[in-house]
Amino acid sequence: MGCCPSAPNQLEDPNSGDDGQHNAPSTNVNPTHHQQSQPPAGKTAPIPHYTLAELMEATNGFSFGNIIPEGGSGREGGAKVPNTIYRSHLRGLQQIAVKRFSRDAWPDAEHFREEAIAVGRLRHRRLVNLIGYCCDGNERLLVAEFMPNDTLAKHLFKNHNMKWARRLRVASYVAEALEYCSNEGRAVYHDLNSYRILFDKDGIPCLSCFGLVKNSRDSKCYSTNLAYNPPEFLNNGRITPESVIFSFGTVLLDLLTGKQVPPGQALDMMRDNDIHTFLDPHLKGKYPIEEATALVQLASQCLRYEPKARPTIAGVFATLVEVQSKALAMWRSEKQDKNPPMLRSSPKPNETPQMQGTQKQDKARLIRQPTSFPMAEAVVRMDLTAIHQILVSAQYNDDEANGEASFREWTQQVRDMLEIRKRGDSAFNDRVIKTAIECYSQFVDLEETTSPTVYVRRSLCYLMSDQPDNALQDAMLAQCIQPDWPMVFYMQAVALRQLNMNSDSADMLKEATTLEEQRLTNTRQGT
Repeated sequence: MGCCPSAPNQLEDPNSGDDGQHNAPSTNVNPTHHQQSQPPAGKTAPIPHYTLAELMEATNGFSFGNIIPEGGSGREGGAKVPNTIYRSHLRGLQQIAVKRFSRDAWPDAEHFREEAIAVGRLRHRRLVNLIGYCCDGNERLLVAEFMPNDTLAKHLFKNHNMKWARRLRVASYVAEALEYCSNEGRAVYHDLNSYRILFDKDGIPCLSCFGLVKNSRDSKCYSTNLAYNPPEFLNNGRITPESVIFSFGTVLLDLLTGKQVPPGQALDMMRDNDIHTFLDPHLKGKYPIEEATALVQLASQCLRYEPKARPTIAGVFATLVEVQSKALAMWRSEKQDKNPPMLRSSPKPNETPQMQGTQKQDKARLIRQPTSFPMAEAVVRMDLTAIHQILVSAQYNDDEANGEASFREWTQQVRDMLEIRKRGDSAFNDRVIKTAIECYSQFVDLEETTSPTVYVRRSLCYLMSDQPDNALQDAMLAQCIQPDWPMVFYMQAVALRQLNMNSDSADMLKEATTLEEQRLTNTRQGT
C-alpha cells in the first residue's frame, strides 16, 4: 500500500534497536537528521507524467500476481477497498508501487493532475516520495517509491514482535510527517491507519504519500477505507485536520494494544482497566510506565468526540518529542549511574580558596598551554579538519562496543546494519557530511548497542554542519556508552566552544587531557 510493502527478506526487523526498556531511545527528537536516499525536507521539481503503456509494461499488464491490496486484503474493518496497489519495476530497474484508482474515483482529470503534482513536490525523511502519475483517458494512477518491509499493521497484528521503543519511535515519526504536511498546506490526510505506515529497506517507518492525494475539492471524501471513522465524518462526510488527529489516535491505539480496538471501546478500557491490562500482552511488561501512561493520555485526547477539543498535530508531535526527550534523559541517567563520569570539581588537598578562584577565572577561556596530545591541540585551535583526520586514522580502535559486535549472531540483519555503517564511514572519510549523517542516523536507529565511535563521528559531522546542539548531544551519548574515553570529552569541548560556553568547554578539555595522561601512564606501567 502507499508505496507498498512486500514480504520482508532484507532488514525486515523494524523492532531492532531496542529491548523495550533500557536501550538508548531514538535521539531523533529534533527533526534534523536521519534522512533516507532522498532530497532534504522541502519541495522539488514537478514529478513526471507516465503513459499508461509505460505503467502497463511495468506491472506486467496490471498482473493479478503483482497486486498488494490496501489493508493487506480485499476488505478491512468492513470497508471494501476501492483501489489497488501493484508492485512493479520501472523500466526494469527502479522498484516502484503503482496505485490504480477505480474509474469513478477521479472524474475530474485536471484536479487529479493538480493533486498529484502538488503532493509530488513534497519531500521529507518521514514521508514516502511520490515520484510520478498517469492521467490517460479514464485511468488515474500514482507512482511512488517502493517500501519493501511491510506495514505497521502486519508487524503489530500478525508478527506480534514490535518492542516498546520502536512503537514510540513510529508514533513520533508519523506525527513528524503529518506536521510537515500540515505546514506545507496538506493538513488533510485520508485513511490514516496502520496500513499507511510502511517500513523502508532499512526498517525505518515512513508515512505513505497516497493518503495526501485528495479526491475532493470540498473536503468531502468520496471513498474511505477507515476501519473506524471520526464522528464528524459520519455526520457530514468531511475529512478535516481534526479528523486526521482522531485517526492518529486510532494508530496510537494500535501501537498500545497490538490490535484493532474500536475507539469507544478503547476509551472505556482506558477508564476501567489497569494500564498493564490495556497494553499489548506481547510487550510482556517491557515498557516504562511513564511513557506508556503518556501515550495512553495522548490517545484519549486525540479520540475526543468534539473535533475542536483534540490537540493539533503540532501539539501531538511536541508531546511525543517531550516523551522521547525524557526517555533519553532517563537512559543517560541510568548509564551514568552504572558508569559515573570522572568528578571534575573536587578541590585538591593543597588548594586554597584563592587558588580555586583563580582557576575559575582561567576556565573562562580554553586551555592554551602546549600539549603533546594531537587531539587536544586540534581542539585548542578549533581545527575541525585536523579532528577529522585524527578520527579517520583512529578508525574504531578505541571503541569497546565494536568488539562486542563480533560476538553477536551473524545474521542478515547484522550484515545489513554493518553495511549501513560502512557506507557512513566511507562518506565520513570522504567528508560527504550529509550522507555520513544519514547513514550514521540509520545505524543509530537500528543498532541495539550503538558504537560510541559512530556518535563521535556524527558529532563532528554536526559541527561541520553548524549544528553544535546536536553535536553536543551525540558526544554526551558517546560518553554514556564509554565514559572514560577522552574523545567524548574532546568533542564536548568543541561543541561547547561553538555554543560560546567557554568555561564548560575548558572543563571538558581538561578532563580529556587528564584521561589521556592516565592512559599514557597506565600504558607505561603495563596496566
